[in-house]
Amino acid sequence: MQQNGSAGKKVILLRPRGFCAGVVRAIDVVKIALDLYGAPIYVRKEIVHNRHVVDELRGMGAIFVDDLHEVPAGNRLIFSAHGVSPLVREQAKAQSLEVIDATCPLVTKVHLEAIKFARQGYSILLIGHKVHEEIEGTFGEAPENTFIVQTEEDAEAVQVPDPAKVCFLTQTTLSLDETRGIIGILTRRFPQISGPKSQDICYATENRQMAVKAVSPLCQLLLVVGSQNSSNSRRLVEVCEKTGVPAYLLDDRSFLKDEWFPGVETISVTAGASAPENLVMELVQALRDRGYSTVEEVDIVEEDVRFSLPQELQSGTVRLTTIATL
Repeated sequence: MQQNGSAGKKVILLRPRGFCAGVVRAIDVVKIALDLYGAPIYVRKEIVHNRHVVDELRGMGAIFVDDLHEVPAGNRLIFSAHGVSPLVREQAKAQSLEVIDATCPLVTKVHLEAIKFARQGYSILLIGHKVHEEIEGTFGEAPENTFIVQTEEDAEAVQVPDPAKVCFLTQTTLSLDETRGIIGILTRRFPQISGPKSQDICYATENRQMAVKAVSPLCQLLLVVGSQNSSNSRRLVEVCEKTGVPAYLLDDRSFLKDEWFPGVETISVTAGASAPENLVMELVQALRDRGYSTVEEVDIVEEDVRFSLPQELQSGTVRLTTIATL
């Protein structure tokens, strides 16, 4: 990593930042479905946790609903990137909805792990935030076997029927350090505990947290572009604050506050995995307008992950491409 030698106020722009493969896939699913079938297309909850993305898709004809009873029978419905429980799938089937599943494949991996462990009779300690849609969906795979663990205090207190037959799984968007601490407590309390073959926290969450840790010694302030309900974005703020550097989460440039800047010569900028790049560029321009004229982009790790479209859309995408070519 090289620092620019120019004097004056500076912005360090982190890479990787912004959209992960699961978010790209989910947004593409909505746009392709609208192109193929036309509006309206219903989406359960926010397709990804970003206000600007949701507003854009709503303007294109997507209708976001909290409850499946808001969807007329026989219509098309997209499940969001965060996944759903079997109960929600059953409700969709009962209403004869044509479902397109945009669940992130890395979230699906956790669901499959929960199903496997439950079938083997394990108690599942599910590490994550109880009110997050991803945890709601995973919990729903085996509610009678699953205990949600949100904090280290929960890890110390949780009780299971058979301490010799217990496993842990995690939400994909957690803080690596915080999760490591919880797993450490569970491992001490349940020495025979099992876990996933590979960690559940997704590559994008890990990479963005690593980048924040790498640059925190070089700046006096971190700005994270992302919505307030974005778990992975909030974790970036927490990771930076634990290094002693102030950090703020903002939807866009309009959230900037004058009191953040006195004495700050270098600002690092990143974005959560569901934040569009145009919002980052608009924020950087706003910082230029405040005198931070030097912008240095720092690469921490390369990302080249891609996910294929859901099976429900793959044949339709071929038709769409053929039509566009004629």
